[in-house]
Amino acid sequence: MYFIDTHTHLYDEAFHGEEDAAIERAVAAGVEKLIFPDISEPSRQCMFDLADRHEGVVFPCLGLHPTELTAAWEEEIGQMLAWKDRRIWAIGEIGMDLYWSKELAKEQELAFERQLRLAHEMDLPVIIHSREATDRILEVLRRVRNLDLRGTFHAYSGSIETYREIQKLGDWYIGIGGVLTYKKASIAETVKEIPLERIILETDSPYLTPVPHRGQRNESAYVPHIAEKLSLQKGIPLEEIAAVTSANAEKLFKI
Repeated sequence: MYFIDTHTHLYDEAFHGEEDAAIERAVAAGVEKLIFPDISEPSRQCMFDLADRHEGVVFPCLGLHPTELTAAWEEEIGQMLAWKDRRIWAIGEIGMDLYWSKELAKEQELAFERQLRLAHEMDLPVIIHSREATDRILEVLRRVRNLDLRGTFHAYSGSIETYREIQKLGDWYIGIGGVLTYKKASIAETVKEIPLERIILETDSPYLTPVPHRGQRNESAYVPHIAEKLSLQKGIPLEEIAAVTSANAEKLFKI
């Protein structure tokens, strides 16, 4: 039985000086493969250095996160493209986030669509970040539905109705993380209706730490806690949760 963390930022400054140890703890916990979504230029070198040191365990991506972009987003995507000849496994994390500010909403939308088209050109899956922007995200996906996109909606917290609408717009998996373990989290009910064949596991470490570690820094070694809760919610043995979600991740990211 092994797991895959499809969304983890172990290169984040929260792990400064112990990035390698965090990766080793994950592997020791049975989390054998780690997808590293990209955020912005300042952390890319660390991300790729870790991928080089942990080949076959760490799988880096490229993307400009919606809360990291500025009005100069085109230049920032240009910086990102300087790395595109490195081996990458997805375009992400990309999307829209209107929770913190709506000031750059149009720029976020334009950067999102640009990167979706890049994913199509490179034949890569995408990792979508959506926070208080579901309608705008779906609007963009409808515009590019002819691109036959595939990927995952990271940290999914939407309704089953939204899940069904998403499936009309591409080949989409649902990223389930620590929020599943929180009391009164709506996703705990929604996930019962989402087919296991559409679910992948993630931590979003160092954020969204699952129970029983909530309040502490999150890390990839905690994926089994999420899997255990998913097993309870769906009434499916843990071994099957591990096998199917790992197979889903391997298929999507080709790892």
